[in-house]
Amino acid sequence: MSKTIPIVPVAIEAGYETTINVAGHRKIYARLAHGFWSNWRIAAVIITQLFFYLVPWWQINGRQALLFDLETFRFNVFGMVWLPQDLIYLAALLIFCAVALFAWTAVAGRLWCGFGCPQTVYTEMFMWIERWVEGERNARIKLDRAPLSLAKVARKAVKHGLWIALALWTGFTFAGYFTPIRPLWQAMLTWRIGGWTTFWILCYAFITYGHAGWLRERICLHMCPYARFQSAMFDRDTLVVSYDSQRGEPRGGRRKDADFGQQGLGSCVDCTVCVQVCPTGIDIRNGLQYECIGCGACIDACNVVMDRMSYPRGLIRFTTEHAQANGAGKATIARRMLRPKVLAYAAVLAVIVAASAIGLARHQPLKLDIARDRGILARQTENGEIENLYTLTIQNVDHRPHRYRISAEGLPGLRLPQLAPVAVAAGGSETVSLRLSVLKDTMPPGRHEIEIGVAAIDDPALQVEEKTIFWGANGSDSG
Repeated sequence: MSKTIPIVPVAIEAGYETTINVAGHRKIYARLAHGFWSNWRIAAVIITQLFFYLVPWWQINGRQALLFDLETFRFNVFGMVWLPQDLIYLAALLIFCAVALFAWTAVAGRLWCGFGCPQTVYTEMFMWIERWVEGERNARIKLDRAPLSLAKVARKAVKHGLWIALALWTGFTFAGYFTPIRPLWQAMLTWRIGGWTTFWILCYAFITYGHAGWLRERICLHMCPYARFQSAMFDRDTLVVSYDSQRGEPRGGRRKDADFGQQGLGSCVDCTVCVQVCPTGIDIRNGLQYECIGCGACIDACNVVMDRMSYPRGLIRFTTEHAQANGAGKATIARRMLRPKVLAYAAVLAVIVAASAIGLARHQPLKLDIARDRGILARQTENGEIENLYTLTIQNVDHRPHRYRISAEGLPGLRLPQLAPVAVAAGGSETVSLRLSVLKDTMPPGRHEIEIGVAAIDDPALQVEEKTIFWGANGSDSG
């Protein structure tokens, strides 16, 4: 039995072309917008990608500035070396970013999606390549509708070749944040790159190519959860891209020199340019929709039309529901941003920043790990002393080598053997066996807390102390 596919009427605005497939997806040919918000979007792409592509090559004291080396579990963070026990700072950073995103959404809606989201940024870069190879909107529509030819195949091949090259370089750079990028580059040049590294480079390249080249707005519309729960953070004082229907309606075409008021028309000339520049293909004149990513392209496009018609700008603008309903100005909008929800987010962010700053200020490039001998709690020596055995692991995460002196205190008569200073290379570690003893007659039996310290000879400020246990006579074995 054949299955009937229902035909849904599709409205196409004058001057707006669309393509629809049987699955219901409409290919979007976004027109290039020019203006204030478009310039900011270009700046956001340049700034974020300069950071992403260049930072792995930056060296601080001979080490990669930002490296999360999962093989050695050592993380270089702009001159500091973090070990797994320091990942609390990374957790704090992730929490800060999450809360900051919530706060930003409460204040300015989906501005992050329109300017900072990697999906938006890479889609914008891929569209730059597409426009450069295939031309502007009308040229791309014409090319897609043209019959298959050598010229068409050549243009498509050049575009996809450049897309794949950019995606591969992006995948390589991404891998360079987890594997030292300079040795990785040398390994690539000599075809000696590891299997798992190759997998992750190709995997991230494929994701970049697929998301930015093919899926584009469908990631935002159907796969990103942020678009779905953002409404929970919106309120009447959230800045969103808004169409002023009171001023714009009823819309309609007219001559530039016509008195549209006498014709019963609003300021909207119904040119649909705001729809043509939208990367998600929505009509902002239908009100706020979850598909809107807040990129401001429709604002720039509409302002250009308003300038040509000699009408005031701002028919489409960033404003709040409260301001639009009450005709409030910028001062009122700014004042109402400091509402309880936003202040609560700000307070949480301040606490996270303060706690992280205090922790980083106290961060020592010296780690000491103490392990007791598991076989014997304590033992009695021939000269009547109670002896405990320890293994010290000294980690120097500084960018310079140091020589360290070991000390111990916490019990009267605690004896530390003569030890030569321990030399530890920059970024290295050394293991030291330590025997501590106390005369049996001078200490009570049982469990006693002591402190073992390590201090750099050449830098008195570089020292650390860790507590451990010294067992007395009742925990000893005769030696």
